[in-house]
Amino acid sequence: MSDQHPGEVVTKALLRQVAVPGLDRPAALITLDNGLDHKKPNTLGPAGLASLDAAITEALAADPAFIAVTGKPYIFCVGADLTGLPLLADREQALEIGRLGHRVFARLKDSQIPTFAFVNGAAMGGGLELALHCHYRTLSGGAAALALPEVFLGLIPGWGGTQLLPNLIGIPAAAQVIIQNPLTQNKMLKPKQAAEMGIADVLLEPADFLERSLEWAAGVVRGQVTVTRPEVDKEMWDGVLYFAKQTLDQRLHGAVPSAYQALELLGLARDADFAAGTAAEDAALADLIFSEELRSGLYAFDLVQRRAKRPAGAPDKGLARPVTKVGIVGAGLMASQLALLFARRLQVPVVLTDLDQGRVDKGVGYVHAEIDKAVGKGRMDAGTAATLRALVSGSVDKGAFADADFVIEAVFEDLGVKKQVWAELEKIVSPEAILATNTSSLSVTEMAADLEHPERLVGFHFFNPVAVLPLLEIVRGGRTDDATLATAFAVGKELRKSCVLVADAPAFVVNRLLTRFLGEILTAIDAGTPPEVADSALDPLGLPMRPLALLQLVGPAVAYHVGGTLHAAFPDRYAVSENLKRIADSGKPLLVDDQLNPEVAELLVVGDAPLTAEEVRAKALDALAQETRLMLDQGVVADPRDIDLCLILGAGWPFHLGGITPYLDRTGTAEKVTGRRFLPPGVASLPG
Repeated sequence: MSDQHPGEVVTKALLRQVAVPGLDRPAALITLDNGLDHKKPNTLGPAGLASLDAAITEALAADPAFIAVTGKPYIFCVGADLTGLPLLADREQALEIGRLGHRVFARLKDSQIPTFAFVNGAAMGGGLELALHCHYRTLSGGAAALALPEVFLGLIPGWGGTQLLPNLIGIPAAAQVIIQNPLTQNKMLKPKQAAEMGIADVLLEPADFLERSLEWAAGVVRGQVTVTRPEVDKEMWDGVLYFAKQTLDQRLHGAVPSAYQALELLGLARDADFAAGTAAEDAALADLIFSEELRSGLYAFDLVQRRAKRPAGAPDKGLARPVTKVGIVGAGLMASQLALLFARRLQVPVVLTDLDQGRVDKGVGYVHAEIDKAVGKGRMDAGTAATLRALVSGSVDKGAFADADFVIEAVFEDLGVKKQVWAELEKIVSPEAILATNTSSLSVTEMAADLEHPERLVGFHFFNPVAVLPLLEIVRGGRTDDATLATAFAVGKELRKSCVLVADAPAFVVNRLLTRFLGEILTAIDAGTPPEVADSALDPLGLPMRPLALLQLVGPAVAYHVGGTLHAAFPDRYAVSENLKRIADSGKPLLVDDQLNPEVAELLVVGDAPLTAEEVRAKALDALAQETRLMLDQGVVADPRDIDLCLILGAGWPFHLGGITPYLDRTGTAEKVTGRRFLPPGVASLPG
């Protein structure tokens, strides 16, 4: 398995001898470098591992003072080359991938010559595992990403991570890095966190990182620097894993095999010898490589890494107009979040307007308070904070928008209100100014119908919370021109959002699918299904939250309003739930301690035809399949991949589902409901 696979970008291990002051022999420095810039990070496939193996052999033969491994600028190594996984023909080949990595890395662990990892940049997955095999680790304060993200994709850390990390930093922290963080939007560690956990022995400044690392390593070799590590507490091991499994069961209900496999391997790490532990990693890795969940995870990863960065249907970026000032109509929570985002990312003046000074002051105050929080947490320096505060202002006079190039509204979701806003603004702003609506469900075309320049209105739909969810649905109205659309995509990119072009159809993509999905749950409750049965029916999918929690997050009043819009457009598929109206009108919280509020339960008027959880789940999945097919047939988006990308980035749907179409394909739901698959066999699924 040392042969280069088709498509592997080989990361070469480049060896050089380095003279280090204070040592009588040179050090062997191995630099991982795939020959590309930092945008194409180092990964290790079979040929890359073979290169590292050869470099270690050559280094050991030279009998150096120590051996150190580092990476090209900004990148240490971000793990295994995933492009080769779908090419593996059988389980034996999958086992060999694990064994090869273990064999090569173990040479650093078992070396009689001291070994060091100089983690100069991003270290993820197998890259971090490589570092863990070294006897000592230095870490740059500029390392952008540190993680073991495999569970997020549907794998496990398969090159020693599950065995080495808990015995280095303890089981609570290891479970956080290996399981909790990947399942929390693939959370990365910052260098300071990693050092405090004990993953690194010393944290060094990035400016002269290599020089200081060599100096520190020489001190260790000479005995002038002593590395002490706290003893790992093994008494709490089983208790931590028991609690972790309970948490997984409550959240995932068995839906993510990789998380449970990782948990078992962490359990083994307490007492098993290293060889037995790594053999178990090999077996788990081989099983997961041939799982549907991994294929969906790799598909989702490709969507987020590639398709999201090259949006389908986006016009020539050369048509985009410059944006030097942003106006925001409204000063509520959403508007205030937008103001902070625009100011931080675009670094241009942002002005909020609202009906009275009190609302304006509250909106600007929110922005300033968030800036102060960032400073307090050390995430922003005082100079940047002062600049941002100066960029954000407020006014009750829409005349403040006269010189704005881009104006977005975030007012009440009512077509009449929004049309009135644009009618007023068109008399104030320049003819070239872009007008953007953050509507979640209304027609952009209808909104622009009475404008003198309807071609400059575009849908610009964010998801809440704005700072967390990366999706931006960009909606082309019936008369939106290419310059407007190009500007919208350019601004979205500057905001660091993943933009998807959608047609002007009711509720666009995410809200249309979520409303259909929630509608089936509410219909089941209305029919007499106990709320707890309907709410838990989708647990086997491992969604980020249950339907009623999602409904509470969206807000019953908002959900009822969006549902009404969709009912008007598609009355045969979107019912109006009178129970939802009762809940919205009551103003009472839907859930109390994650359970249906008893006061809300008393409001419900239900039938006598309850469904089982299996029946509710089948109806919800059938509805998703039908609506997805209709959206594709209607051209709401260009491709099933855009549906999946929207659900992953806008609703947080997990990688193991691939969004939704891979799951609908592999369960047979797509063919049962629509007569065919959404994706070809082998795409987001096992071949054949």
